Amino acid sequence: MTSKQSWRDVHYTAADGTKLYARDYGAERAGRCPVLCLSGLTRNSREFHGIAEHLSRSRRVICPDYRGRGMSQFAGDPNTYTPFVEMADVVGLVDQLGIGKTMIVGTSRGGLIAMLMAGMHRSRLAGVVFNDIGPVIEADGLLRILPYVGLTGQFPGWPEAIDAIKVSNVGFDGMSEAEWDYFARFSFTERGGQIVSDHDPKLAVTMPTEEQVTSGNAPDLWPAFLALGGLPIGVVRGENSDFLSEVTVARMKHGVAGLEAVTIANRGHTPFLTEPAAMELIERTLSRIDASRLGCAD
Repeated sequence: MTSKQSWRDVHYTAADGTKLYARDYGAERAGRCPVLCLSGLTRNSREFHGIAEHLSRSRRVICPDYRGRGMSQFAGDPNTYTPFVEMADVVGLVDQLGIGKTMIVGTSRGGLIAMLMAGMHRSRLAGVVFNDIGPVIEADGLLRILPYVGLTGQFPGWPEAIDAIKVSNVGFDGMSEAEWDYFARFSFTERGGQIVSDHDPKLAVTMPTEEQVTSGNAPDLWPAFLALGGLPIGVVRGENSDFLSEVTVARMKHGVAGLEAVTIANRGHTPFLTEPAAMELIERTLSRIDASRLGCAD
């Protein structure tokens, strides 16, 4: 017997005509601050399934697939694979759903989009939990992922895909095979009898080159991050992260009063957010929002 799907499928169209998809968990649970889960660069809504099911017991949770990922259409113009365009897509989604203000849970790329929204749509934000991302991205992490973004990643079966995930993702010590399987299944999909990466390899078109990464001329994201001052903010960091350093987290705490950070043991980039410490931080941040006067009801 097949269990009932715990989310509603949402289909919508971007301003440039790209057909997009999102999962809508707990759509009937209005009245408390809804959560908008924004995924990593090559990932999709499936990476949030665990935390979305947990949170949707008491509130609405929206998990979009960015253009070129998951069930969303590949972009006709790969130059639109940018955080700015993806932010506009996300704003269009919440507008269509009639949601005024949300708390964002932003994993990696999703955290960058949250910072952009702080600068351009701050009134739409009730708070943010950053998952292993901040205003400074460590060069080691970017250099590690650059070779993989443009690959199609074709494998004959799931065991081979899981082996590839183990090679390309460092810092996940002591993970069980079930956890690696979970990791692989929100990164890959089955298509044409093969296991393939579930994103458009043309995402690589808008990625920086190695020379740009090592030049030290990265965009200054601190003003966008500091625009979040006054909102409940949380940070989840993987203990072995090569994207978010302890130094950057300390600066984030200094820059935004009341920011709460947790470190997840035996995790690299990025924690799954189903770890107890991560889930508890998200719940505490939501409790701060619910107890405030932020007017977050959808």
